[in-house]
Amino acid sequence: MLRRLMISVALVGTLFSTATAYAEQFARVGDYEIHYSAVNSSFLTPEVAQAHNLQRSANRGLVNVSVRERQDDGSTRAVNASVQGHVSGLTGVRESLSFRTVHDGDATYHLAPFTMREDESMRFELSVRYDRNAAPEQVNFIQRFYIDR
Repeated sequence: MLRRLMISVALVGTLFSTATAYAEQFARVGDYEIHYSAVNSSFLTPEVAQAHNLQRSANRGLVNVSVRERQDDGSTRAVNASVQGHVSGLTGVRESLSFRTVHDGDATYHLAPFTMREDESMRFELSVRYDRNAAPEQVNFIQRFYIDR
């Protein structure tokens, strides 16, 4: 149990530190914040990757999306969401993203692996539904990756 907790803490720390390295990326929609980042999966420690069944590879990336709702006291709370999307490069090859949800204490992450292309701007087009009574929010961003060899 303690080992699982330590691995989960390491995952959260890894995801937050890599997201911070790319600056705070989020879209604010009313009382909601949609945080997103894409990183090289080799940034994950082997223990974290194994615990969450994530593949570490020089040419594999990981998209992380989390939704938080702002509370009256200024704090935020995690919101479960449905995330769909795809990523494409300059060649026009489009890869569907298959998101899965990871709950870790008060945090909820939506993670999807993807294939990175060396030194190529990759366009991420995401559809995030955080309120079943509202249309999904579109979140798009472009990021360039360099593969460690």
